Amino acid sequence: MRRRAFLGVVCSAVAWPLAAAAQQNINKKRLAISVPSELGADWHERSGNRYSRAFFAELRRLGQIEGQNLSVDSYGREQNTSGFEALAAEIVRSNPDVILATGPGVVIFKKLTSRIPIVVVTADPVKAGIAESLAHPGSNFTGASVDPGPSIHGKRIALLREMFPALSKLGCLALRIQNSGPFTGSPIAAAAEAAGLPIAVSLLEIGSKETDWRAAVESISRDGANAVMVVDSPETFQNRTMIVKLLGDANLPSISGFTEAVEAGGLMAYSFDLIELYKRVANNIDAILRGAKPGDIPIYQVTKFELSINLKTAKQLGLSVPPALLASADKVIE
Repeated sequence: MRRRAFLGVVCSAVAWPLAAAAQQNINKKRLAISVPSELGADWHERSGNRYSRAFFAELRRLGQIEGQNLSVDSYGREQNTSGFEALAAEIVRSNPDVILATGPGVVIFKKLTSRIPIVVVTADPVKAGIAESLAHPGSNFTGASVDPGPSIHGKRIALLREMFPALSKLGCLALRIQNSGPFTGSPIAAAAEAAGLPIAVSLLEIGSKETDWRAAVESISRDGANAVMVVDSPETFQNRTMIVKLLGDANLPSISGFTEAVEAGGLMAYSFDLIELYKRVANNIDAILRGAKPGDIPIYQVTKFELSINLKTAKQLGLSVPPALLASADKVIE
């Protein structure tokens, strides 16, 4: 083979994979993940976070593979240094193809963009004003709702009272952003009133430190609460071990929205399956990247909840678990 012809073959062989890589980069879609209560570094395919692993495994099964046809930028606690509104604005300015956002703060994205598709895991998207209905969101939002309505709060109060019949005043730990108006008008306050219980509330900010949570627990304890509901949010999920310890030190029985809080030493939880939710939103993201409009994708409503009880914690609190309650538990930690 002549030298010139040989060089032509070599150049073609080198150019082909480079051209293919360039084409792949052109076709690569961008996913931005907003997890201001968590470490952004935990939200990539190779992280040790089991929820992240489940999410990315589902994306991979669907053909959306980080580093190949999908670029992922995660925005977590490390980037949330100037407040969540500034972080959300930074995410929108980066102009991704789709945003995954979790928690009550997702409503902030509504005033920042009506163009970028946003997949959420949040409480009530209709009440928050980011969807017209669960069946037909009709906006740039879709995803999953973890709030089936006011009845869930009444159910958690009833379970806590069954475990702790001496319950006389309910303490409530929640995020301020979860309450657009006075807490007295909230579904939780209404559920407590229906149960004949006065309520003591401490509202915290996203990014609150251990000293803030300790002060909150001390505040509701001073106010006469003798048991506590920990309202589910990414913030209470991430701080579950600390919250469980603070409530244990205060000798306060509690119920949470996360099984993981019971695994960390909490008394009980009536919870949904986070891994299932992240698989569902992965399917939403795949559909959007393939051309579906978020407003046409129904928002999934959690309907299945599981009861978890920690018998060791019950014993430490001096509580005898009613046999009927124990028999109804889906998960018992001994």
